[in-house]
Amino acid sequence: MTTYPICKINIGLHVVSRREDGYHDIETAFLPVDSLHDTLEITPLDGNADASAITLDGIVLDSAPADNLCLRAYRLMADEFHLPPVAIRLTKGIPFGAGLGGGSSDAAFTLKMLNTMFALGLDDSALERRAARLGADCAFFIKCRPAYATGIGDRLEPIDLPLGNLRTEIAMPEGEHVSTREAYAGIHLRPANSRPPLRKLLANPLGQWRDTIANDFEDSVFPGHPAIAALKEQMYRRGAVYASMSGSGAAVYGLFPTD
Repeated sequence: MTTYPICKINIGLHVVSRREDGYHDIETAFLPVDSLHDTLEITPLDGNADASAITLDGIVLDSAPADNLCLRAYRLMADEFHLPPVAIRLTKGIPFGAGLGGGSSDAAFTLKMLNTMFALGLDDSALERRAARLGADCAFFIKCRPAYATGIGDRLEPIDLPLGNLRTEIAMPEGEHVSTREAYAGIHLRPANSRPPLRKLLANPLGQWRDTIANDFEDSVFPGHPAIAALKEQMYRRGAVYASMSGSGAAVYGLFPTD
């Protein structure tokens, strides 16, 4: 069975507060983008196999195959439902360290594929609960619908965004990668109630977004990665209605008119 895990972009990202557990509460809007994707294949192994395996192709990752989120997703399901071993082949097209949620998407799509392949009968809510155990934004990729996210990115509500027929273009400076740890290390929290909630700002006309909707990570990432900042400005010079770094970077996207 083969499927194509897609990526996401963040429209606005407010880091609201630091939690007692060391994580941060945020507010952001997730938008699915299917023009950039991975390829995920899962094949049940015969009865003689004693373990599942993963093969990685495409973009080379900076983590060990044994730590891959697809395998973690399989183990989560296998432990609960006593699944047989499988062979996983993941061909990466979504870059890592980009803020596009590629690993989270791979994990969520693995859960969905296993649910279908082995007729487990889990609905979307049940899959989302399991996905949330693998990562803060994994649950978003179960439905892949625009969502307003709060908490650590794990509390999702449907949202309508006034994007019309805009097309999304994603780019990433060559050789640039930003870890989530690095991005959070430079965050300076704003005083409570110092700005409107992001949900209110997203309801404004699209023409106002450039001046009102911010990704807080840009302040911490841009000084050390000027190529990312330059790419955002290049998007605007080319006519983007709105441009931003996605998540904690290093990818930048622009929303462009289709006319």
